[in-house]
Amino acid sequence: MTSDTSLRPVSPLRARMIEDMTMRGFKEDTRRDYVRHVRSFAAFIGRSPDAATAEELRLFQLHQTQSGMQPPSINSAVSALRFFFTVTLDRPDLARRLTVVPYPRRIPAVLSVEEVTLLLRAATAPKYKAAFATAYGAGLRASEVVALKVGDIASERMLLRVERGKGGKDRYAMLSPQLLELLRVWWREGRRRSQLLPGGWLFPGRNPIEPLSARQLCRAVHAAAQAAGIKKRVSPHTLRHSFATHLLEQDVDIRVIQTLLEAETYCPPTPDRGADLLPVPSSLRRDRVHCQAIRLPWC
Repeated sequence: MTSDTSLRPVSPLRARMIEDMTMRGFKEDTRRDYVRHVRSFAAFIGRSPDAATAEELRLFQLHQTQSGMQPPSINSAVSALRFFFTVTLDRPDLARRLTVVPYPRRIPAVLSVEEVTLLLRAATAPKYKAAFATAYGAGLRASEVVALKVGDIASERMLLRVERGKGGKDRYAMLSPQLLELLRVWWREGRRRSQLLPGGWLFPGRNPIEPLSARQLCRAVHAAAQAAGIKKRVSPHTLRHSFATHLLEQDVDIRVIQTLLEAETYCPPTPDRGADLLPVPSSLRRDRVHCQAIRLPWC
């Protein structure tokens, strides 16, 4: 029932909070983070958090700020405590006392086409080259890349099936001919090495039964960027931003890019253009665009 991996006994209050999160479909990482934040607050006040006062919440946030905690971490704690007080304790009056800390949004790093080429060439193995290419060529998140299975490649339709992406939604992503060829190269190599199991993960970990983790993919991207001499801070999400930006530079409609990213109101900003907040027409989302007609620059 619980997702907290701690060996400590689980109190009835924590168990109830975990049940509340489980019922709402929170992912394990989110559940673990929320429990950690509430536990930190309980340690700060020195007693059970269900006995907290509004003044203690204010002092806790002041303590976080004075101790040098960054705004994103503070806001993560706010989300956890708001859930705890509003849902688990039914005390929305306390939740309203929590303050979200504003902070400047930085323009995400974007690789040039040449840098993407260098990154792919610097991949240490065919599996990683194919995984990097999938993050870039289909605009997928790291969690979506590592969750792909061999059967998710719909080559006859030139689509990739993404199961339980952000928000637990299933969707289809574009599959370009260049990406399909790279995936086929990896499939042949993976089969030769007995790393790809029938119906198994497209990018398995060291144990073929388990998928590559998002953290392993991130480390591989960092290593390839360093080997390629790329000075920017590069992560798998950088490839997703680069995917969107390169399409935008080819004058692809922003609404089409939003649909491909499965982001209803977001398009990544560039140095000379702020973020565009444009609604995606339902007809465009329904028709799924002609994804395979869009081509990305490749080496």
